Amino acid sequence: MPGLSVPFTKGHGTENDFVVIEDPDGRYDLSPAQVAAICDRRAGIGADGVLRVVRGRQVPAWAERWQGDPDLWFMDYRNADGSVSEMCGNGVRVFVRYLLERGLATGPEVPVGTRDGLKPTTVLPDGRIRVQMGPSRVLGRDVEVQAELHDHPPMVWTGWRVDVGNPHAVSLLAASEADRLDQLDLGRAPLWRPADAFPAGVNLEFVRVTGDRQIAMRVFERGSGETRSCGTGTCAAAAATAAARNLAHGGADGPVTFVVDVPGGSVEVELDGDRTALTGPAVLVAHGEFVLPDGTV
Repeated sequence: MPGLSVPFTKGHGTENDFVVIEDPDGRYDLSPAQVAAICDRRAGIGADGVLRVVRGRQVPAWAERWQGDPDLWFMDYRNADGSVSEMCGNGVRVFVRYLLERGLATGPEVPVGTRDGLKPTTVLPDGRIRVQMGPSRVLGRDVEVQAELHDHPPMVWTGWRVDVGNPHAVSLLAASEADRLDQLDLGRAPLWRPADAFPAGVNLEFVRVTGDRQIAMRVFERGSGETRSCGTGTCAAAAATAAARNLAHGGADGPVTFVVDVPGGSVEVELDGDRTALTGPAVLVAHGEFVLPDGTV
């Protein structure tokens, strides 16, 4: 579709930014090259990913994953490099904000279809959006993650594998390493071992504890590089921190809630048994049209 003019909206959730394309009739089945052109921060609009607003029937290959109404709004999410991703927690909130402002949903309860299943969302009175993310499964502390540092040799941490519908490796920094979070050079992709632990790639979180039930996080997202925030990453970071501190994921004492500070702001992650809820802001900042450059197919 070279030269095609595509209407868009730009939005972000804690500065994890997205281009939203409304496509109820499936007109814009964008190629990886076209998505990458849209997300290019110099020659395009610039974003961490693209959220295509489609009806469930437009993605039949995934219908069995969420068993949803074919008329349900489905978030077809693509990373900045054009690769397909299962889920994006910040993206869901931006997606819901778009539906509300366009009059495509009324709220406060808004169900959203994703490649990781149905995600119920709730618009809170303060304007934040709460997403029921499903389980955050801590699978083990059995991978090594190596990251570059500014003006220091690389460091290696033992990482926690966490599944939040997409794969994560969470490195928890010791108190003596607290300054390493700021020294990370995430302009270069971290490495993990064994290499086949994540055959489809992985999101890599680096976390330090800053208070009781409060953590700070930086993230390198597969397909996007370092981002200012990652919704599923904050859930993974909270789950790994809870596991490391032997905090039950809810139970008789109720849910465990973490405040997660990221470079782009703060979110809340509530762990309650096999349920995870992510709460945070979502803002739309621009509307316009983008002309796909020639040669992107």
